[in-house]
Amino acid sequence: MPPIGEAKVLIMATNRFEESELFGPRERLLDRGAEVTLASLSLDEIMGTVHDEPGKRITPDIFISEATAADYDALLLPGGVGNPDQLRMHEDAVDLIREFANTGKPVAAICHGPWLLVEADVLRGKRATSWKSIRTDLRNAGADVVDEEAVTDGNIITSRKPDDVPAFTNALIKAIEAMA
Repeated sequence: MPPIGEAKVLIMATNRFEESELFGPRERLLDRGAEVTLASLSLDEIMGTVHDEPGKRITPDIFISEATAADYDALLLPGGVGNPDQLRMHEDAVDLIREFANTGKPVAAICHGPWLLVEADVLRGKRATSWKSIRTDLRNAGADVVDEEAVTDGNIITSRKPDDVPAFTNALIKAIEAMA
């Protein structure tokens, strides 16, 4: 993988993503020189939330169906309750996560984002963390669930909550740069 300043990172999200979990890592990656692309189910503006209240909006760059792991160095999955709950019902989204995981490229999911990792069946035998309310889902998917701000197991990076965004983003950057 390239240094972070030359990396291409794909963020996958739809409406009701947790604002800080998309914008926080995105801004840090852009500040470090990475190229960041946002993929969604449509190209219409999507709305974030701050907890459950409406938040900032952002316009996706591409359709999820147009994205491939071959074009990017890493995948980032923000949380928010509605975002992963909607995405896990779309085969293109789940297939893309599985494709990234199977290529060994970093896949980073925060808060409720690991629901998507459960749906893609990529947590079996991995250490992982998430928002408290979905940890049973991770266990049922075969993960060894821990309570840490950022957990890296192979190419899978997970985190618990908005307060963990700095540690989560640092873990993603470290994983991208280590995959040389």
